[in-house]
Amino acid sequence: MNTQKQIEILLVEDNPGDIRLTREALKDGKINNNINVVMDGEQAIEYLKRQNGYANSISPDLILLDLNLPKLSGREVLEIIKNDDALKHIPVIILTTSKAEEDILQSYQHYANCYITKPVDFDQFSEVVKQLEDFWFSIVKIPHK
Repeated sequence: MNTQKQIEILLVEDNPGDIRLTREALKDGKINNNINVVMDGEQAIEYLKRQNGYANSISPDLILLDLNLPKLSGREVLEIIKNDDALKHIPVIILTTSKAEEDILQSYQHYANCYITKPVDFDQFSEVVKQLEDFWFSIVKIPHK
């Protein structure tokens, strides 16, 4: 068992299959992590700002954000996060099915830390998530608040 601090991940995803795949891929990883899931953009903001039913939410070390979400889109969520002094330090990885150049450009213009198109194949998806884990938790230094 890794004795490092547990990494808190907020997964903002409305597809139950992608939630399951992400959890599976991170379950056997090298890094001790805890994944909290919200399924729409409004819940993401409430979670991050500890509003409504999320008063006791844990501030994430990293956010995995889908762009295509109900209520508030991932684009709107990203913009809110990166314009909030209390949240903008949290790395946000866009993990989405969109390959649209406009989505990629807009995500980086709103200070996404990374943009990844989800592979449809489970093994490829799992490999991408494991590489994310290796990069963001073994190589990159992220702030812990």
